[in-house]
Amino acid sequence: MVDKIIGGKGFGPLGGMNRTGKSGAAAKSAEAAKTDRVNFSDALQNASKTQAASTTQEASRAEKIQALKSQIENGTYKPDLDKVASSLLPFIMKES
Repeated sequence: MVDKIIGGKGFGPLGGMNRTGKSGAAAKSAEAAKTDRVNFSDALQNASKTQAASTTQEASRAEKIQALKSQIENGTYKPDLDKVASSLLPFIMKES
């Protein structure tokens, strides 16, 4: 007679409900959806591309600097005075 009242399942959650109010299947699917994932491969690829570009830029800059140094030493360096004046003008205007 007791088994008929309880349903033969004994004591436990009623109707397959757990303490959070979700059924067993819903709780399992919610746990499966909670997985955290981090994809480092994209970040590492972008970092390596940036590093490669930086290295290339540094090499290019070093070549330009060396060429300018050799021109200055030889006395063949002729700066564009209009460009120099136009780049100095904003700094002079700020100070006045």
